[in-house]
Parts: sequence; structure tokens; C-alpha cells
Amino acid sequence: MDNQGTDDYFFQTPVTKRLIELIEQHAEDLTKSWLREVKKDPGTPTYAKYRDENELYQRAFRVFNQLGKWIAKNTSKDDLQKYWTDLGRQRRKEGFPLSEIVQSLFLIRRHLWQKVESEGLLDTAYDLFQAMELNNQVTLFFDRAVYHAACGYEVLD
Repeated sequence: MDNQGTDDYFFQTPVTKRLIELIEQHAEDLTKSWLREVKKDPGTPTYAKYRDENELYQRAFRVFNQLGKWIAKNTSKDDLQKYWTDLGRQRRKEGFPLSEIVQSLFLIRRHLWQKVESEGLLDTAYDLFQAMELNNQVTLFFDRAVYHAACGYEVLD
């Protein structure tokens, strides 16, 4: 496995590296699965009707594919704040209700952890402990993403 892209992650354990690589390597499958669910979920009807399925795909793929980069030490809080604030502003212009934006991010996070669980990479208590560290960082990332998206959504242009 090429660990070149994992050198900057917060957690330098073998388990967390494997989990990030798993998520990023399966970004396409995760995105397809998310897209099917977001189009069926009763909490995201605007996503189901959205005219450009490819655009929805690209948006979710970016999250799965760049997760490692986004939780890395060298990604500033300001960069994340700008990205997600801009995203919230853009989704409002596109007519997405805030509740659906939040639900779509929750679905991304759910698909991410379902993939981790299904791979059976957590064989020992120590592996589980390391995965929990990563889970805490990913949860913090999504909490910030939701918050900044909501802030951007509320900004009136």
C-alpha cells in the first residue's frame, strides 16, 4: 500500500492509516451508495429531484476522496471554514433546505463508517481503540462542516 498521502494525518497509527486509505480507495463505491440512498431518503427530497446527478456525485465523491486531507494537520480551520461556508451559501442559492444539507452530510458519515465496519479491519481491542480516535476526528470534522455550512446558508447576499 502506498502511504505517501497519509504522512500528514493527525493519527499516525497503522489502523488509522488503513482506514483512511480504505475510505479514499473506495470513494467511488461509497459515493454511488450514498447517491442511491440520498435519492430515496425521505429527509432529502430536493436531492431526489435535483437535475444534475453527476454534480451530486462529484460533491459527495470530493468528501470521501479528500477526507484524509481535510482531517490532516496541514489543513487549516480557515480553509475548512471557507469551503463549507461557501458550500452552504451555494446550496441555499440552489434551493436546498438546510435540513436536507445536514441530512446529506449525516448520510455521508454513515456510509463511511458502514464501510469501515464491513471490512473487518478491527480485529483487536487496540485496533478498535485506534479506530475510535479516528472516529472522534471524523466526527469533529463533520460537526464543523455542518456548522459552517449552516453559517454560510444563513448569509444573505
